[in-house]
Order: sequence, then C-alpha cells, then structure tokens
Amino acid sequence: MEVKDAKGKNIFVGLSGGVDSAVSAALLKRAGARVTGVFIKGWYPPGMPCTWAADRRDAMRVAARLKIPFRTFDASVEYKKGVIDYLLAEYAAGRTPNPDVMCNREVKFGAFYRYAMEQGADALATGHYRSGAKDQSYFLWAVPKEALDATIFPVGGMEKEKVRKLAKRFKLPVAEKHDSQGICFLGDVSVEEFLKSEFGEAPGRALDEEGREVGVHDGVLLHTIGERVALAGATPGPWYVLAKDLKANTLTVGKERARAPARARPEIAFASANWLGDPTRAVEAQYRYRGARVRGRVDGARFVSDATLPEMPAPGQSLVFYDDGGGLQGGGIITA
Repeated sequence: MEVKDAKGKNIFVGLSGGVDSAVSAALLKRAGARVTGVFIKGWYPPGMPCTWAADRRDAMRVAARLKIPFRTFDASVEYKKGVIDYLLAEYAAGRTPNPDVMCNREVKFGAFYRYAMEQGADALATGHYRSGAKDQSYFLWAVPKEALDATIFPVGGMEKEKVRKLAKRFKLPVAEKHDSQGICFLGDVSVEEFLKSEFGEAPGRALDEEGREVGVHDGVLLHTIGERVALAGATPGPWYVLAKDLKANTLTVGKERARAPARARPEIAFASANWLGDPTRAVEAQYRYRGARVRGRVDGARFVSDATLPEMPAPGQSLVFYDDGGGLQGGGIITA
C-alpha cells in the first residue's frame, strides 16, 4: 500500500520520537488515513543512560500536534530475547551480529506487526528510508514478507533534507531533533559502552600479520572483524581487526580492513536465508551497512562475486541481495 491509497484506512504508525516517523504520520494524516501513533517500548540496560522516556514524550507531543490517538506498546520481552540476548551470544562466540536486523524482524515487524493486526489495523507505517543516502533496506532483509507487504514507508524514497523541511511545514515538535546514533532502542548508548558493561575489559596483545606484537587491545569480545580499533602503545594507525583468537585473547590487526587473500576469495557463504523476491534476480550483494555492493550471483548457499571483494566478510553479519534496479530481494547471515 502507498500513502495515496491510505485514505480511510486504519494505519498504526510506529512513532519513535524522531523526525522520520513523525513526518510519516503527518503525511498519512494529510492523505486521509485514520492514524494511530504507537511508541514501542523496548528493553533497556539497567544503570545505563537511555533516552526512551524522553523519546516517548516526544512521540506523545507529535501525536498531540497531529491530533491522533497515541498508545504505548510494551515489546520489552521480545526485544530482550530477540535482540539483546542474540547480540551478546554472537559477540561471545566471536561473530559480528547485526542487532538492527533482528530488531526489525523480532520487534518492529514482528511483535508490533502482530499487535497492530490484532487491534484491527489495515497496515503499519514506519519512518524507514528505502533509497538514497539514508537507505535502510539493508536492515529489512529478514522481515517476514507478509509484514513487509503490510507496511507503508511514507518517507522511504525521500532525502533527509526534504523530510526536515516537511517537519517544519507540519510544525512538528521534533523538527530539529538530532538522529539517534545508538543501538536500536538503546538511544544514545553505543555498542562499545554496552559490551563493556556486560563483558568488562580484558586487555590483550594485538599482533600484526607476522605475529609481532604491535600494541594492546581492551578485549577480544569487544571488537569485530574489519572494525577499526584503538590500540594502546601502538604506532600510528589506522589499525583494523583481521582475526580474533578468543582463547588466547589476541587480535590480529593490519593497516587495511582485510588480508589480500581474503579479499580475493570469490565467494561468500551464508545461511538462514529469507527471500522477499526471486533469488535468480539477486545480482548484487552488500555485506556491510554502507559498504560497497558487489556484482555476482547466488549459487545455493553461496554468493559468487564477479570481482575481488573490497573488504573481508565478517561471519555473523548480514549478506543482503538486490536486483539490477536496486530492489531488495532478500538476504542471509554470513557463515564464511
């Protein structure tokens, strides 16, 4: 369903307290939809600063400005199990999780979708972007197809600058609010802060590709393959994580994101595929958010690249497939 088809429809909008979802609700209200704003309450780490109360207040202010009903949906159980527990288990196993993908699958297009349908909604709406510089389609590959088909993305094809202008035109109270940079539903808490609160720090040796010690890291479990890492006592970087040894608590690091042999490998193995379209149309793949898309083809549980990979794939991360027009076809979890 598109915004133009929403007149008279009962639409539940996930109001996060940010500008994107606020403008989405305003556009649907203007189109004649019967809009209900819903703030989704997640799980929040005890003792750590979190903006959820302020975000909920901002969402309420948006609903009041638009004169639409407002509800709070408690998804803390689903969020703790499907996002937080998954995140910690993946890091503990030495893999690179993607919590925003699971947040979409388990919470926004999982628990919230089921709640909205039970409450008689005709469709959902969110403030996700699906093209342009802010494209978030990378995080939508694991969403069940029926939920994605029942969702409207009012700002999906817009640029952020236009969304800001619309927010001012609608006189929305969050028009000047900054975008959140933290984990989905953890507000401004960074992944690094959260992991340190759970695992603590465990300093260890950082080795170059020849096995020589070049500095000291703050804990193997706190870092992922391809990540830029700050090392104590090291020569000037940048330094990137190339490999991890959980048992020895060592990181192998280099001045580039990947070893040349790894980049030259022509294929990426994946599992847990979710297809939203036709696998035969998957001619491009992206294996890091904002990373380059590479041309190739799907062959069973492998993506075979047409050229050298620009950087090393990280097991646990998402491998997301697109067609020639940039349309999302599906994705999977990188295994090797």
